[in-house]
Amino acid sequence: MTVILILAALFALLLIRVPVAFALGGMGLALLLIGGFSPLMAPQAALSTLDGFILLAVPLFLLMSNVLLKGGVGADLFGAVHAWVGHWPGGLAVATILSCGIFAAISGSSVATAATIGTVAIPEMIARGYDRRFVYGLMAAGGTLGILIPPSIPMIVYGFITEESVIALFLAGIGPGILLVVLFIAYAMIHARFFGGQRPEPAATWEERRRATLRAAPSIALSALIIGGIYSGAFTPTEAAAIGFAAALLITAGVLRSLSWKGLREAIFESMATTTAILLIIAGAKIFGKAITLYRVPQDISAFISETIHTPLAYIIVVAAILLLMGLVFEALSMVLIMTPVLLPAALSMGFDPIWFGMFMVIMVECALITPPVGLNLYVIQAVARTSLAEVSRGVIPFLFIMLLTVAILYMVPDLALYIPFKL
Repeated sequence: MTVILILAALFALLLIRVPVAFALGGMGLALLLIGGFSPLMAPQAALSTLDGFILLAVPLFLLMSNVLLKGGVGADLFGAVHAWVGHWPGGLAVATILSCGIFAAISGSSVATAATIGTVAIPEMIARGYDRRFVYGLMAAGGTLGILIPPSIPMIVYGFITEESVIALFLAGIGPGILLVVLFIAYAMIHARFFGGQRPEPAATWEERRRATLRAAPSIALSALIIGGIYSGAFTPTEAAAIGFAAALLITAGVLRSLSWKGLREAIFESMATTTAILLIIAGAKIFGKAITLYRVPQDISAFISETIHTPLAYIIVVAAILLLMGLVFEALSMVLIMTPVLLPAALSMGFDPIWFGMFMVIMVECALITPPVGLNLYVIQAVARTSLAEVSRGVIPFLFIMLLTVAILYMVPDLALYIPFKL
């Protein structure tokens, strides 16, 4: 009964549009006071959270992705990929997905990925005769690759909460990320084959491919630097973020000369605003998490699950349904912060690896990013395409099912996530 009352009160705060950070923090503080605990636990919990070294990676990755966005790197990247695959069935759609995947390996942000590639790809695809709903859905779903293919801000936060290796989480995201890219590409080519609409394109010449690839080479090299450096142990995720930011500045301002002082200033201020919002949510979630732990909510939920759910498959189905429902009202990072402490103990008791469970959580968070009414990527694509939210929402439905199929494959083949970090 306590669990239901706490969750009902939290949902009520969110429904009356109290900001997530203040709803979580205020609810946590109220629970501490009602339970007779010291209110000083709230600032102690917040401060102990915000001094984590790993969290330095968050503003640095945001700075890097915003610098690349303002520097127009997306156009060069999309142009290079398009030169190689544009003549395939659904070639522009395939180029869009591959561009999202490559940019995801640089930015760590779904919003930056959707905005950067969407600005270039959406007008091109519509001009070539692609169905608008398909275009909007493809772009919103492609943007979610930003938090699955490492580096990933939700993975950093999950690792911080669970004290699991962020490097292991990054490496675990490679297999599912590649699978999701392949499934998206397969659907795009099937859509082109059976539904048509788009005009076929001639293959680019080798000289056109060479020029386009050279233009995008610095961005591709940055992706290889970040992933290679983390995988080899040359630097930590936080150091990778710092090096990536410096390299992004060098590429956009020095090599491509596409970043203006105005663009740099906008990138800094936008990163600062996003970082502040993220850290406030993390602090609020930590206070809330401290309170519900004192009320033994995670333990009660774990006990309830143990008594009523007896197989790992049933547990995953129930958790997936819960996370999909939460995606209707929570944004992605809040889901990770709120639900990880609640769900992980039961997952461990069911025998799930915490790194595998982290990948499962991230994919379900990806679903939340394109689930109306609060799916953040829907609003990004709505703004970029200047269309209605309803049209974007209808377009993402097939891609939502593809993501759920990825979860099913991940459950059946856990080595998809665990092979690279633990067996290579």
